[in-house]
Amino acid sequence: MPPPRTRGTALRQRLAELRGPDVPAKALDARALAALAANPGCERRAILDGAGVDKATLADALGSPSTFGQSQFALTRGNAFEAKVKADGGAELLRLVHERLDPGAAPPVEAALPDLSAIGPEGRTARTALALREATGASGTWTLLDHPMIALDVAGSPAFLEPDAVVVHPDGSWTVVEIKSFPMLDGSADPAKVGAAARQAAVYVLALEAVAERLDPAPQVRHRVLLVCPKDFSNLPTASAVDVRKQRAVTRRQLARLTRIQDIADALPDGTCFSPELPAERLTAAVEAVPATYAPECLAACELAFHCRERSRAAGAVTSLGRSVRAELGGLTTVEDVLSAARGESGDPRDPAVAALRRAARLRADALGAMCH
Repeated sequence: MPPPRTRGTALRQRLAELRGPDVPAKALDARALAALAANPGCERRAILDGAGVDKATLADALGSPSTFGQSQFALTRGNAFEAKVKADGGAELLRLVHERLDPGAAPPVEAALPDLSAIGPEGRTARTALALREATGASGTWTLLDHPMIALDVAGSPAFLEPDAVVVHPDGSWTVVEIKSFPMLDGSADPAKVGAAARQAAVYVLALEAVAERLDPAPQVRHRVLLVCPKDFSNLPTASAVDVRKQRAVTRRQLARLTRIQDIADALPDGTCFSPELPAERLTAAVEAVPATYAPECLAACELAFHCRERSRAAGAVTSLGRSVRAELGGLTTVEDVLSAARGESGDPRDPAVAALRRAARLRADALGAMCH
């Protein structure tokens, strides 16, 4: 008699059914997990990412092709810049880590660069964990791990993550290094891009903390990561220390909420499937069966953003105007509700949002009347 299925096994089977027969799962990466944490209320993204659905292919099948992602030129430029930063055994990268994060330590004149090659993601993850343990035990030396692989449990399944670099300090603490190709002008970079990099780095910090917890004593995973970018308009690297404690807390909370995937999956009608091979009408119905929380920020983070924006606009949802607007309007969730409240046709006049809308409507009417006269 077969053993009873555990909750985790049942969930994985259910997610495979949602993905479609013989459709391989798309592995979650740090960028996807960071984007998920940035929009924790979107059940659609949670279930699609949890099921390993390729959202770019899904968007094509829905007739709303995604333009999300880096261009080939940007990828080539980024790879070239990363190679420059890591040249000569990572001398410049380690110098920046020492200068920005650990100036009190001995300068990184010599550093260990362990070989992290292994077969498959599981093998690379095990090799990385061994290298981190050995580097932590070798007190007084610097160690640079180039493209290590670490695993993070996401809804009962491992997500294999590959940060640009992890540095082990002489005191045994660990630092995540993020290398980006956007410029740092006069010591600062685009806040939106820095925020996205911080959320991505926070995912790596969480995964490293899981590795550290298995060591005795557990080494410190530093909450300040190093962001390395081109300086001004040159190709010379510069760096800034970024505190990711806030992003780490948000990401941890959202990943803990991913256990809700079971609840989302259970609420879907039997036979629901997100396979791009399905007829467009059936596929659209499956996607629309899961509530989405669209905001303009999704355009820079989700392959389904154009599809969700079209549906949000068709429904007149105020979230299509931005989260800040949505927050100001309280219980008024559609554009029609807002206009009706402003005209005095609906809404509680004691509601601050309704009162503000009516006052704004009066001011507008007075201004237009003055212009006419």
